[in-house]
Amino acid sequence: MSKEPAPDVENLEHHDCWALLRTVSVGRLAVLTDGHPDIFPINYTVDSGTLVFRTGEGTKLSAASDGAQVAVEADGVDAQTGLAWSVVAKGTAEIVTGTEHVLDTAALYLFPWQAGHKDTFIRITPTTLTGRRFKVTAPLTWWTQLSGAIKTAQE
Repeated sequence: MSKEPAPDVENLEHHDCWALLRTVSVGRLAVLTDGHPDIFPINYTVDSGTLVFRTGEGTKLSAASDGAQVAVEADGVDAQTGLAWSVVAKGTAEIVTGTEHVLDTAALYLFPWQAGHKDTFIRITPTTLTGRRFKVTAPLTWWTQLSGAIKTAQE
């Protein structure tokens, strides 16, 4: 069952999603490992309609290669307008191979935050790209199931 977005949520056009992805360099990579979802923070860059990140040996590398289906989510807030955005790219992940391709990708100046050997480049080619923009709501107006709960004297 698909739900319509709230009236104050703007569904973003494809080109807006790419433009916003270019404004940040940190996102979250969602993969399947042993049949279960897992999420990793990544430093990425946009390159010709793809997303590229570096990694080393481990779960991320094994789960995000050989055409694996993955998703990358990134978001941000414009402090001046109070508008938040969230973009999700879903597609396939491949290890960048071949000397020429590796050298071209290395020229992207992609530097992971975490130390260690991260000499493998992964390129994600999105098959779907979706995004939303919305006004950030003041915390005092948030509603949760506990909003109406009776508070104790200590609260």
